[in-house]
Amino acid sequence: MVNFGYTLLCEQTGPNELVDDAVRAEEAGYDFAAVSDHFSPWLTEQGHSPFAWSVLGAAAYATESLELMTMVTCPTRRYHPAVVAQQAATIGVMSQGRFTLGVGAGENLNEHVAGAWPHRTQRHEMLAEALEIINPLLDGEIVRHSGTYYEVPEARLWDRPDEGVPVVMAVSGHDSLEVAASLSDGVVAVQPDPSLRIPDKPFYGQVALCYGPDESECRKRALDQFRWFGLQWPVMAELPDPRAFDAASSFVTEDDVAASIPCGPDLDRHVSAIRAFMDAGFTHIALLQIGGGNQHDFLDWSESMLLPALRS
Repeated sequence: MVNFGYTLLCEQTGPNELVDDAVRAEEAGYDFAAVSDHFSPWLTEQGHSPFAWSVLGAAAYATESLELMTMVTCPTRRYHPAVVAQQAATIGVMSQGRFTLGVGAGENLNEHVAGAWPHRTQRHEMLAEALEIINPLLDGEIVRHSGTYYEVPEARLWDRPDEGVPVVMAVSGHDSLEVAASLSDGVVAVQPDPSLRIPDKPFYGQVALCYGPDESECRKRALDQFRWFGLQWPVMAELPDPRAFDAASSFVTEDDVAASIPCGPDLDRHVSAIRAFMDAGFTHIALLQIGGGNQHDFLDWSESMLLPALRS
């Protein structure tokens, strides 16, 4: 069985509404909620970017069975790895073991607020070293670490769930997959590529949708807020701010966006996009509804139409 998740997209919704949406997602029948962890939105039109870990704490308290995860947080620049471990352990306790830590190598958009943005090779080295600190801390060990990028004279987590916290890592190719295989409990991928799966480990993906009764309005909304979506990761990781994302996506058209994001009320079109990930072997698929003000209708539709269709 595939687990279906709801995306709490911090870049398009304020913190109080995100918590309310998590509660409604649980009521609608979602298995988990994935929260994005950004310092800035991709585009000014999105208009939000609250602190994801505060949202997670409130959501953990406000829900009962909904699994929670970061999709994904970067434990290398804005946060020291030991602090990420403490954040994850605390949410693990507050949620009574319902939290999974999703990590990735990050984006300039969010991480440059803490200093210069490292080059690609260095970023991946930093992520691997960060996991060498995070994993033993989450396992209850006392960590003493002196490495290339991080110093931890001595650290221990005093509040952590007895069962620990699972860690999954975002991957994009063979090199990152090797790191994930040795240092994480599963992987996150943005494309329905079965070659990125690690056998017998959780495989997380995310599908962007723009549901609504008027396809034309949905296409306009997707262009307005998600025109950056097709830029591809090598570009997205390097752009520094929303103005750069706006410039890089200025020639994107409605047709371009609609070619990769299902828009409108057609249930079969949305199900088809999601089934591409199901067919690729993903065990967990987070659905992302575009438009901060369009979540309630989407969650109602999820409960009555989308989730039953996907689980049938």
